[in-house]
Amino acid sequence: MRGLRSTVAMAVVLIGLGAYIYFVVSKQSDDTASTEEKMFTGLEADQIDELKVKAEAGDVTTLRKEAGVWRIVAPVEAPASETDATAIANVLGQMRIVRVIDENPTDLKDYGLDAPRIEVDFKGDGGTASGRLIVGGKTTTGGDLYVKRNDEKRVLLVGQYDEAALNKGTFDLRDKSIVKFDRSKVDGVDVVADGRTLEFAKAGTDWTITKPLSARADFSVMEALVGQVETAQMKSVVGTAASPADLRKYGLDRPAVTVNVHLDSARATLQLGAKADDTTVYARDASRPDVYTVDTAIATELTKSVDDYRRKDMFEFRAFNATHVEITRNGQAVVFERVKGEGDAPATWRRVSPNPGDPDSGKVDMLLAGLADMRATSFVPTTAKTGLDSPAMTVVAKFDDGKREERVTFGRIGSDVFAARSDDPGAAKIEAEKFDEALKTLDELSK
Repeated sequence: MRGLRSTVAMAVVLIGLGAYIYFVVSKQSDDTASTEEKMFTGLEADQIDELKVKAEAGDVTTLRKEAGVWRIVAPVEAPASETDATAIANVLGQMRIVRVIDENPTDLKDYGLDAPRIEVDFKGDGGTASGRLIVGGKTTTGGDLYVKRNDEKRVLLVGQYDEAALNKGTFDLRDKSIVKFDRSKVDGVDVVADGRTLEFAKAGTDWTITKPLSARADFSVMEALVGQVETAQMKSVVGTAASPADLRKYGLDRPAVTVNVHLDSARATLQLGAKADDTTVYARDASRPDVYTVDTAIATELTKSVDDYRRKDMFEFRAFNATHVEITRNGQAVVFERVKGEGDAPATWRRVSPNPGDPDSGKVDMLLAGLADMRATSFVPTTAKTGLDSPAMTVVAKFDDGKREERVTFGRIGSDVFAARSDDPGAAKIEAEKFDEALKTLDELSK
């Protein structure tokens, strides 16, 4: 029993000692964190309006903030990457000293500060505030960096995680976008490639193809096209003042692809030329003399066929917004009307003709969802040999509270099913299985 009491007493002592050690150590950690000195006392990132960055690779880049926007002013004049310039300012404004390594170093070579890898000078508040950060080598573990501040002799230690933001060359600090425009003002696009021209117009949120045919365009595909131009990123800068001879060399005197983004009467134009190598092609903004390289994938995305841009959905209505549907088959029309529920009751469907009744509303919704899910798998230029001269089914749907109406006609030749709309040329081939499923559900609802 005495041994048990001794063991318990020892355990209590150990627990108390452990709690004391934990308290002291955590207190020390808190005190250390709270007393870490800010590298540049009183400096806030948004005060900085000029940066001079010497990267490890040797590039020296000067950036200046003008009207709240960063620009590179040397060694070239160019828009800066807001993300990267702001990141440097943030690091300078937030950086904290881990500890002082050497108050009066005798040899800076010991810290890699005799030939600094990175140097950052900054000015702020219209030039009234300034400072300098010099970055040398890394600690043995690679977790921290040796640095100096301003003209001080002492060597300081900071976290290594700040290095990536600071070590930026001139190209790294450039805005990589090639063409700039206000996307909200886009009202059209034309693409010239492979000797053909595609033209598109936008009204509100609706896109249409206007050349080489008149048809509905797929909203998401069109927005992706505009996005490809807007987000085209340079991989390198080839030249800043291309001569006519240069343009011929780069295949930009007669571009392989030209995309004009229409902004009312203005145009933003991206041109793609010859291959620079296996992964890039030459490119330029037609309004500027600079030549860049871009990923070859952009050229692929910008040279789709007209059918790739066509809207594939045969119907624009959806089961939830349809209010009236008339389906004609074999000379007989089946008509469904949506009936609003009283109070909080959900809406239901009523069969108006040929034999009035209350069909299974869930099954009507299933029929409409099946119709709305019908998509073109391919297109044919005419309705010849599609069976549309003797329709297998015609659907007229009203939707959006009856404000909109659309008609789709279906034809069948053997196992192939085709569909046509008045606002699309020719006909679309659709999946026969979905058509047959719609007929089956319609038969069940017609009884």
